[in-house]
Amino acid sequence: MSGSANTQILDFACGLFLLAAVGALWRRELSAVIGLLAVQGAALAVIAAALGADEHHPELYAVAAGVGILRAGVLPGLARRALAASGENRESEPLVNVASSLLAAAALVLLAYAVAQPLARLDASPGARALPVGLASVLIGLFMLVARRKALSQVAGFLLLDNGITAVAFLAAAGVPLLVEIGVSFDLLLVVLVLRVLTVRMQSAFGATDLDDLRELHD
Repeated sequence: MSGSANTQILDFACGLFLLAAVGALWRRELSAVIGLLAVQGAALAVIAAALGADEHHPELYAVAAGVGILRAGVLPGLARRALAASGENRESEPLVNVASSLLAAAALVLLAYAVAQPLARLDASPGARALPVGLASVLIGLFMLVARRKALSQVAGFLLLDNGITAVAFLAAAGVPLLVEIGVSFDLLLVVLVLRVLTVRMQSAFGATDLDDLRELHD
């Protein structure tokens, strides 16, 4: 595959990656948010594969396959099971409404581009130029963690954050060693499994997964 084709695929995957992050912040239906996380995981796998083709690193193909299976399949599947067990499919009262969240997302994307531009100037490679995309997903994930009340929404924010960190690692260094990515992915899988168990137990014990309600019960 030619270099220009690799660049086009990388640009498309990065655009899809960023749109999925913004869409997850926009949608209140948790099922839609989980679907967008699966799309973002698939885009992350394509980013790794495109970088592998561009940099001639065959190891990145294995990393891309693992990322696709875990972040586009396994983790969204676990989140869907937790959603089905909780019976709550909508973030009814976020701390920040949808319009303000979209404005905040636009501001965070601009901030990511402003912060990453000096780094991108040091390296003219396609991956380095796409660094703001990963950084924007990190910032949007942090914002979702703060702005949402449902436990599953905060799990989604955590996954956005982790996907963004992984994208930055791929784009800044043309990938990470396979063993490192496997270790990080299994840590992430363990975290999501624990959060799923806690979410189900919260729902069965208190009838809700709204963290503000649980704090009131604690008080």
